[in-house]
Amino acid sequence: MPVMPLNRLADLPAAQWDALVPAQQPFLSHAFLSTLEDSGSLGPDSGWRPEHLLWRENGKILAAIPGYRKRHSYGEYVFDQGWADACQRSGIAYYPKWLGAVPFSPVTGARLLGDEAAAVNLIQALPEYLVENGLTSAHINFTDTRANRLLGDEAVWQHRLGCQYHWQNRDYRDFQDYLDALTSRKRKQFRKEREQVAAQGIDFVWREGAELTETQWDFVYACYSNTYRIRGQSPYLTRDFFSLLAERMPEAIRVVMAQQNGRDVAMAFSLISGDTFYGRYWGCLAEFDRLHFETCFYQGMEYAIAHGLARFDAGAQGEHKLLRGFEPVITDSWHYLRHPGLRDAVEDFLVEERAGVQRWADEAREVLPYRHDAS
Repeated sequence: MPVMPLNRLADLPAAQWDALVPAQQPFLSHAFLSTLEDSGSLGPDSGWRPEHLLWRENGKILAAIPGYRKRHSYGEYVFDQGWADACQRSGIAYYPKWLGAVPFSPVTGARLLGDEAAAVNLIQALPEYLVENGLTSAHINFTDTRANRLLGDEAVWQHRLGCQYHWQNRDYRDFQDYLDALTSRKRKQFRKEREQVAAQGIDFVWREGAELTETQWDFVYACYSNTYRIRGQSPYLTRDFFSLLAERMPEAIRVVMAQQNGRDVAMAFSLISGDTFYGRYWGCLAEFDRLHFETCFYQGMEYAIAHGLARFDAGAQGEHKLLRGFEPVITDSWHYLRHPGLRDAVEDFLVEERAGVQRWADEAREVLPYRHDAS
């Protein structure tokens, strides 16, 4: 079979992998994915074992899917724990499963990389690959339009919808221009929130990846890990991830530091590529009123406006984003379940869930803070 698993991305030259990746897909780059592996953020202890699938013909890699063998469902942002719980109650094995995705990053993008005909062959070979390798199922999350088209046979793949919130820069001249597009009540609320942060003596400094020292990366990691520890969880990423990524793709990294009297007190870590600003991680070491909204949202909006970026992808979940102008965006995932009884039960669930997600997105658009007469 031409399907070949790759358990360590560093074993494949970066140029060969990146030749399969469409432009402006930073989370799929060899630099990003290999940094997750080389930093120890992935591996046996994490429950994420790299298992990228390659399609080779005549010794040449024509297509690939970045993928992982999973023994849990954490860090995916397409929540199938309910399916796993139902399997456990019924005595059905749900793990190990295979996941095609970017770990810990709910970013929509290409998943079927490379030549389209070869990608189709890879998809068609997946069921046999699962059987031969003792995998219960395959899941491909946050797919782009090409993957949706190629996976669209719902007799084989089950289709799931989700909803995120993205902010669109409608050629705003500055942040005030954005505020002018809002209702009066929301305009006053946002101004008040920003004034409350400024009144605490907090200002902001932006830095690119190459500009941060190791001491500053220590602070970034301390903030990032604290967001997990205050919830009694362990952080997904290791400290080494940040330093390695700064070495491998510094041009994509943006970090905004919140400072009080010249001392760093909070940060937000983001990536940029093409016309998109990707807000990823945030954290603080002390509590300040309204600082989260300012650091994670308003600062990113201002940066996007100032640098001509069209879209601000702030990640999964959070209706509080909706109330600050982030618009609902439907996301797609696809699931192949080998067990017929589980498949039938999930299909009944997905029919209702898809309708519910569409209703929610429609209703959410009605509560966006924009003036109806705003262009």
